[in-house]
Amino acid sequence: MKTVFDSISSPTATRIATGLSRIGTAMRHKAWQRATASGLTPTQADIIALLAARQVPVRLSTIAEQLAITAATASDAVASLVGKALVHKGRAPDDGRAVALSLTPAGAQLADSVSEWGGFMQMAAATLSADEQTLLLRLIIKMIRAMQERGDIPLNRMCVTCSHFQPQRHKNTSNPHHCGLVDAAFGERHLRLDCPEHEQQTDALLARRQWSIYLQH
Repeated sequence: MKTVFDSISSPTATRIATGLSRIGTAMRHKAWQRATASGLTPTQADIIALLAARQVPVRLSTIAEQLAITAATASDAVASLVGKALVHKGRAPDDGRAVALSLTPAGAQLADSVSEWGGFMQMAAATLSADEQTLLLRLIIKMIRAMQERGDIPLNRMCVTCSHFQPQRHKNTSNPHHCGLVDAAFGERHLRLDCPEHEQQTDALLARRQWSIYLQH
């Protein structure tokens, strides 16, 4: 006998996508609210957050690429931030002829406030158990990597795509991975989605091998 669930059945992946879309809608709504209250647009707030996360000045082209916006949109938003004395235009450290952007002291102070805008999401994640949070982080990483592989989103500076990442190197089940940069073991719960010291793995074969080893856990 058919039930109501038979008539509304859909692939689980579709339901997951719908759920993530709902979360995305909530995040955009909160971003508009907080940005407007701070005299910013969401794009301007995203640029401030991006510059705060980087330890070196960032070129305009990188901002456009990372935020998946056009160069014109990025240029307009940056011009507004420069006019508000929140962003400073200087020279790129690797090329004195190129312009790079960094936060002014006022911009850095505002960045601290912007970083708190996602607090409602952290509160929701905190309702999960420690094991559930670790599993969810792992699943998010897998989804982000899959989208990166297809070119759906810009590259993220994740541990799992870093040349310093050595998956499953230690027998310690709590801290099985190893970071070659700081020479330290770390666990699944410590995996970063945006590490300032990230160095993209350029050896495609080695990258696939490391990913395969990581998935064995």
